[in-house]
Amino acid sequence: MNIDKNIPAIGVDLGGTSVVAGVVKESKIISQHKSMVPKGGTESEVIEVICNTIGALVNDNIEGIGIGVPSVVDIEKGIVYDVQNIPSWKEVHIKDILEQRFDLPVFVNNDANCFAIGEKYFGKGKKYKDIVALIVGTGLAAGIIIDDKLYTGYNCGSGEFGMIPYLEHTYEYYSCGQFFENVHQLNGATVFELASEGDEKALAMFDEMGEHLGHAITTILYSYDPEIIILGGSVSQAYPFFKKALWDRIKKVAFKPIVDRLTIDISNQGNIAVLGAAALYYDSSLSQTDTLKNLNEL
Repeated sequence: MNIDKNIPAIGVDLGGTSVVAGVVKESKIISQHKSMVPKGGTESEVIEVICNTIGALVNDNIEGIGIGVPSVVDIEKGIVYDVQNIPSWKEVHIKDILEQRFDLPVFVNNDANCFAIGEKYFGKGKKYKDIVALIVGTGLAAGIIIDDKLYTGYNCGSGEFGMIPYLEHTYEYYSCGQFFENVHQLNGATVFELASEGDEKALAMFDEMGEHLGHAITTILYSYDPEIIILGGSVSQAYPFFKKALWDRIKKVAFKPIVDRLTIDISNQGNIAVLGAAALYYDSSLSQTDTLKNLNEL
């Protein structure tokens, strides 16, 4: 991917409790600003917090803004629907709002897609063309890169593997942090602490979860056959505890070459949410360049 990463862009990570914005240049966050999202805030109150957070970083050198949100997004129009943990955000035309406020191009996508494109440009996905970046945290969702391009689906709904029916519920019920609460009525952080101390029952719980996650990844392999699966999210940090159970299940995939050539790795970018949001700008710039190149070749 040939892009000019010397061009500064702002990446914005919107969560349920905070919004973090950073200026990204030369693959690094050179300045950052964080604000708290008011609990129960109105649509306009939350928008104002986002604008103030971005405004603290905007200068004449900034070329674009990318924003990642935990929700369904109309990518073309930049409309955000039903943001998790921000009840007042039912249908927010955030692209238009931010472009009018800052007179800069704005790109919006969901957080899983930002994770994927962030890993492609700045993380473990740099040398791969076909990537599934799987967030294993409170929930289970993925961003997908196919032939070096972010694939979002027609309604920005691709990668929602956690919603696929599995056993009595869904993959998400059994294959992420929810598993410990749903199945064992225990807090995941507590189980992690016990496992770190060598507690056999806690380690057995991670084995269970790893096998379930292995089933989910088997579905991913049959669907997309990626070169690499990059795990992110809080539960991914416990990978050593469930790695064996995960791979034991994956090795049962019918097509041996898929497993033999598969790489699974853990994200090591602590600021991937902000980097990934900024990457939306870089990715759009690259796509426009490719489009112009193709038109010139006609």
